[in-house]
Formats: sequence, C-alpha cells, structure tokens
Amino acid sequence: MASLRARRDRSLNVWPGYVDALATLLLAVVFLLTIFVVGQFFLSQEITGRDSVLTRLNRQIADLTDLLALERSTRKAQEEKASSLRNTLLGAEAERDRFKSVAESSQGAAGKQGELDKQLAAERAGSTRALSQIDLLNEQIGAMRRQLAALEDALAASENRDKESQARIADLGSRLNVALAQKVQELARYRSDFFGRLRQILGNRPDIRIVGDRFVLQSEVLFPAGSASLKPEAGPELDRIAGAILDLSKQIPADIPWVLRIDGHTDARPIASTQFPSNWALSAARAIAVVQSMAAKGIPPQHLLAAAFGEFQPLEAGTTDEAYARNRRIEMKLTER
Repeated sequence: MASLRARRDRSLNVWPGYVDALATLLLAVVFLLTIFVVGQFFLSQEITGRDSVLTRLNRQIADLTDLLALERSTRKAQEEKASSLRNTLLGAEAERDRFKSVAESSQGAAGKQGELDKQLAAERAGSTRALSQIDLLNEQIGAMRRQLAALEDALAASENRDKESQARIADLGSRLNVALAQKVQELARYRSDFFGRLRQILGNRPDIRIVGDRFVLQSEVLFPAGSASLKPEAGPELDRIAGAILDLSKQIPADIPWVLRIDGHTDARPIASTQFPSNWALSAARAIAVVQSMAAKGIPPQHLLAAAFGEFQPLEAGTTDEAYARNRRIEMKLTER
C-alpha cells in the first residue's frame, strides 16, 4: 500500500512541473509575438508614411504631366502661328517686290509700298514675339524635365530607405530572440543553483519538498489551521530560505528581471469567517504574509510576488485528510517578471 501511494505521489508531483514549463514556454512565445507585433506596427507606420509620400509624388507627376502636355500643345500652336506668320511674311515680301517693280511707273504704287512696308514690319514683330514665346516654352519644358528627374530620384531614395528599414527590423527581431533565449537560459541556471542550495539546507524533510521547478512547504509548517499568521517556529525555516535567495541574488546579473513568486494554496473545504470569507482570501493572506516576511529579511520587494490560487490548483483530487494536507501548501518559484 505504501509503495502504491509513493508511486502515485511521484506521478502527481511531476505534473505541476510540466504545466509550469509549458506556461513558461507560452510566456516566451507571447513575448516574442509582442515583439513581432511591435515590429510590424513600426513597419506599418513607416510603410504608411512611404505610401503617402509616393501618393503625393504620383499626384505631382500627374500634374506636371498635364502641364507638360498643355505646354506642348501651346508650343505647337505657337509654332503653327509662327509658320503662318513666316508664310505671310514671305507673301508680303513677294508682294512688296512685285510692287517695287511697278513703283517707277506709278506714283500711287509708292503709297501702297509704304503700307506694305508697315505691314511687313508688323508681321516681323509678331514673328519675333512668337519665337520668343517658343524659346520661353522650351525653357519651361526643360525645367519640368529636371523636376521629373528629381522626383524619380526621390522615389528611388524612398524605396532604398524602405528596404533598409525592413532589414533593420529583421535584424532587431533576430537580436531580440537571441537575447531572450540567453536570459531564459541564465535564469534557468540560477533556478537550478537555488534549488540545489535549498536541498542542501533543508535536507530530506517530508513536509518541505522540491517539486519540478518550485519549492513546496506544507501550510502546517508555517501557519496554524485557518490562520494567516506565521508560527514562531516558522522563522528559522524562512531565514534559511531567505539566506539562500540573498546569496543567489548577488550572483544574478542586474539585467535579468527575476522574481520569487509565493503561491498560496488551500484545500477544497470551504471557509467562511469575518476575516477570511473564502479560500481565495485565506491563500492570498498567507502568500502576502510570506512575502512580507521575506522582505523583512532583506530580499528586495521588487523581486517578490504574491499569488493566490485558493482551492483551485490541488495536487491531489481525493477527499482524505492526507490529500487535504498535501493541497494546503505554500509554493515558491524563481521565475522571470
């Protein structure tokens, strides 16, 4: 009967270790997903800014293209007008030559020659203005071509910056993954050292056990039944535990966000009193009492965490006194914040 009970205890004691290992892995995955989401958020912000710049540049290009088309049509009209003026000028000069040939035989031709000369001068002036407008249009077209070249250079530079940003974000994610893995490995090593020291200090006591990655004390070691006040004889036990934690905290690097989590657990039998209206209240008060005791012994409060589970995380599902006794417990776990 004793061997069956021992085998059952061992099989049940392994399960919280597996659960905590899975919880730790889940926290790591959630952290990685958070980093990835943050990276994607900054990437989306940068891509959104790039898209707005591209939209504005495309709109400017479209406006410049319309202006260029308008200027080209205007220049074509001016060229046609200049050609017409040239033809008119040639016709006027031909007519002037014709009138000059008959000017000697007719005085009336002299007056007409003067009018033709005036008309020819006006046509020449118009042709000169048309040529000036054509030159101005050519200069405007050259300026617009330079603006288009500058816009194309800006687009190329924006695409290069986008590629560089994506590369930096990917590099940041990989470095964060490596750093996280290193911190988890370092904390696991210090947790192993912590439990090793506790095994040496406490020996093989049946009411104080190390199960998986946590240190388990039966509530009767620290508290009277139904109370959250520490027994006087609990002081030496907590002193030894606090001493081991203080020695270990001197070796843990400052950049590792470690905490000693104190979990309070009760059995499934209900409690209802003015001080403790529920098992949750009792387990919380006991966890807080242990945390306050650890802080009083010199452990920095920022590295202490109190948690209450009430009767909802039993080690045994039975209703015997032995099962109830095993479920009434205080668990300590060295973990990351």
